[in-house]
Amino acid sequence: MKTRIERIQIDTLGGVQIIDITNHVQELLTKSDLKDGLVTVFVPGSTATVTTIEYEPGLIADMEKALDRIAPKNGHYEHDQRWHDGNGHSHVRAAFLKPSVAIPFSNKTLMLGTWQQLVFIELDVRPRNRTIVVHLMGD
Repeated sequence: MKTRIERIQIDTLGGVQIIDITNHVQELLTKSDLKDGLVTVFVPGSTATVTTIEYEPGLIADMEKALDRIAPKNGHYEHDQRWHDGNGHSHVRAAFLKPSVAIPFSNKTLMLGTWQQLVFIELDVRPRNRTIVVHLMGD
């Protein structure tokens, strides 16, 4: 079994920003010497996440509304009281969504469903330069 670690750099605007990274990850897989295996996509940090969704405008709007119900921006957060950075809701949202996702691949193709895309979600309140770690494992 072979492994490869690659990275994707993304500059974000702050606030909820949902970015389709499916093609970026597929391109890294295509360029690798691996045919079958598992890719893990991980975002270091506690105010961002990666997941899969159907990447279309309606669902993007639905996700933003759902995130606001789970952890409202204007809620009271002890984190904000301690650090005064206004992103307590960002941390709570990221904790529910998690920092990584694993996707099998076969014949150099991610095994995603027809309407399933891999997305990075920025949740912090300020612009960030994010590094997404892509760990490819297989033969």
